[in-house]
This record gives sequence, C-alpha cells and structure tokens, in this order.
Amino acid sequence: MTKTIHAIYEGGVFKPLEPIDGIMDNTEVEVTVSVEKEVSHPFLKFAGILSEEEANRMMKIVEDEFERVNPDEWKD
Repeated sequence: MTKTIHAIYEGGVFKPLEPIDGIMDNTEVEVTVSVEKEVSHPFLKFAGILSEEEANRMMKIVEDEFERVNPDEWKD
C-alpha cells in the first residue's frame, strides 16, 4: 500500500496531521520526505480558504470602504 500524508516534524518525530486508515500501531513503514517550499508572500498561505461567496462579500466591503477615501487627503 502507498499513501501520501501530511505531517509535522516535531521533537524528532513525524506527526500525521490526520488519521491514517489501514496502518496499525507499531507497523514499520518506509518514509519519503518532501519539504514544501515556503510561500513567497505570507498572505499566499491563506489563498483558497474563503468560499467564493465569502470572497465576494469581502471584496464588496473593501470596495465600499475605498469609495469613502478622499484622494486629496493623501496629497502633501
């Protein structure tokens, strides 16, 4: 059986992020480690966590707030 799981390495131990069906305690397994590259921008790790409806609602709020900005306030 081959499975790909996500885990966190902590204190010298790999800890799965979700339960692993089909593997009993103390079963010897072979592990291949692939470290995910860091996200180029900190906000990118949040990409995709909002539903389309939530994202549209947030964009509406942002657009409404930007309409209240007076561009002349930013001039020297």
